[in-house]
Amino acid sequence: MSKTKKLSIRNILTFVTLILVGIVVWENSGAIGEAIKHLGDTNLLVLLLLIPEQLFMYYSCGQIFFSFMSSKANAKKVSPLNLMRVSLELNFVNHAVPAGGFGGLAYVTWRLKKFGATPGQSSFMYALRYAITVCANQVQTLIAIAVLFLFGTIPASGVWVVWTAVAISTGVILGIGVLILIASKAKRVHWFSKIVTNFCEWGIKTITFGKKRSKLKYDDVDKYLMDIHGDLVTAGKNKKMLVKPIVWGIIYSFLEVGTYWIVAISRGNPWVMPQIMIGEAIGSVFGTIFPIGPYEAGMAGVMTILGVTDAIAIVCITRVVVLGTTIISGYGFYQNAISKIGKNQTEPK
Repeated sequence: MSKTKKLSIRNILTFVTLILVGIVVWENSGAIGEAIKHLGDTNLLVLLLLIPEQLFMYYSCGQIFFSFMSSKANAKKVSPLNLMRVSLELNFVNHAVPAGGFGGLAYVTWRLKKFGATPGQSSFMYALRYAITVCANQVQTLIAIAVLFLFGTIPASGVWVVWTAVAISTGVILGIGVLILIASKAKRVHWFSKIVTNFCEWGIKTITFGKKRSKLKYDDVDKYLMDIHGDLVTAGKNKKMLVKPIVWGIIYSFLEVGTYWIVAISRGNPWVMPQIMIGEAIGSVFGTIFPIGPYEAGMAGVMTILGVTDAIAIVCITRVVVLGTTIISGYGFYQNAISKIGKNQTEPK
């Protein structure tokens, strides 16, 4: 790759990223205005607790990846500083690129390559991170529902929301179980590779009215998915490899809802943790389908139905603080990383 071409790619990425960040900020302009309106009756000293809490949350996220990598044979040692840095970069990309997590997957695949991980291995760790945190999130939700039932604090108008959350949590856990079942056997992986390849071929032909064919080849898809299968089999044989990622995933999942709880405490509502957990679980479903907006709207709506009168303020303030810390803490590291495109692909310890 020529020096001019490398420079061009870096410049394009920088320009596109700035545009995407601008779009995200513009999309959240309503939340920013709402958050500013409520700052006057918010305890700012309590709100400052979000700084160490957020940093530890990002560190926990990085540990999900790197604690799994460190358990493998001939694993490279990664310093806490590098771990934190990559985690902040990934968090920035997931917020700046509204692509339902796929932007983060592409970035982490490129980034972890410098630490010796193949695309399939990176994808496995990315999927592992989501599987652990999503399952932990759903378990938290079921516990929160049990607490609300125990104390009898569910409004009559909110009973349907609670049962919806139960259905979603159960469905998500079962769905992850099915995916693990498919990935656990080579035969099923080969079958799924064929399904994916044929589906993509059908999709391209349909969209182009038969004028073009998919460039996705079965062998490439199968090799990619078999890499994921290989790590899953290895983890299944040596379950100790999963202990640290699971522990860090549980911590990370709790800190995610803990962010909203700190904001709630700063507004004098420390009792709303169960409602936050349920709202976050249902909001996540909206967020997965629609990357921008509905996550916060769904979460605030669910919390309001469950009796949290301050839900909009809590969600908006949290969203704005998280967005601000994400951009401030991650953009510089991200920019530094992409400035090295085409250079030595190894990472210092």
